[in-house]
Amino acid sequence: MDSCKNTIPILLGPTATGKTSVSIALAKKINAEIISADSRLVYRYMDIGTAKPSLSEMQDIPHHLIDLVNPDENFTVAGYKKLAYKKIDEILATGKIPLVVGGTGLYIRALVDNPSFQNLPPDPDLRSEILREIDKNGSQAVYRELAELDPDAAEKIHPNNIPRLVRAIEVVRSKNVKFSESVRRDRERTGDENPYSWVLVGLNMDREVLYKRINGRVKLMIDAGWVDEVKKILDMGYTGSEKPLLGLGYRDIISLIKGEIDLNAAIENIAQDTRRFAKRQMTFFRKIPGIHWIELEEGCDTSDVVSEILESSPLNPISPQCGEGARG
Repeated sequence: MDSCKNTIPILLGPTATGKTSVSIALAKKINAEIISADSRLVYRYMDIGTAKPSLSEMQDIPHHLIDLVNPDENFTVAGYKKLAYKKIDEILATGKIPLVVGGTGLYIRALVDNPSFQNLPPDPDLRSEILREIDKNGSQAVYRELAELDPDAAEKIHPNNIPRLVRAIEVVRSKNVKFSESVRRDRERTGDENPYSWVLVGLNMDREVLYKRINGRVKLMIDAGWVDEVKKILDMGYTGSEKPLLGLGYRDIISLIKGEIDLNAAIENIAQDTRRFAKRQMTFFRKIPGIHWIELEEGCDTSDVVSEILESSPLNPISPQCGEGARG
């Protein structure tokens, strides 16, 4: 078998580091199409609150794996991996380079580590039951249950990470198996060689500068019509208990719409949660080996960042591609 592997670049980093603008400028330089690695961009209608790039922002660079499912539809890491591999081969077949861009560590690790993700199927009824418990008693009560039944999983899951917390409790309750154990077994099952060679470039910046950017971006999202966006989603018949609507920011906007908090409180809550989220992203990324980090200065120019990536990272030169769609 031909040992050649196509080299696939990944641009990653915490939220608000400017991945969108840098990725588009980089894609133009290396003749690439962009594959999103953001777990929130897969959902339709959720545009402003997820910082989904607009058509004008995309600047005619094709973007893939965005707007795949509705907010009430299930979408798994395994599903993402399958679609991403398929799209990678399709882009390679055109002679272009697939550029993976995003901040969802689980998606990126799924591609790089190539786990099998033979996950236990979801139980919608049980999930709804757990979500009702969280709505009534708060996430801490469910988190304490997880800490008692599966301390290893609890150590790795933040109590405010509702989707992950619900999934862990769902597995524990329905299958009588530790979530951490099911993840470990799943990773041990895979003996497949990764079909690609990966180049990982990370964007990072001083924490205070990043936090300042996060605070400013939340206000810009509000000014851009985030509240009206969520109202339209609710008017479509969604309840707000759907998995993505429990995620970062949307839960606070829904509370604002319901009159449970005022605008200032919503902005502060979202900014604080986003800062914490960025910190957790970096913690996750540091566990992924081989990332070439680019430290960004405040007010840095996008073209300068792209030049630094190309000059100092393994992307220069990017390895020659194998045959069309070849996986080695």
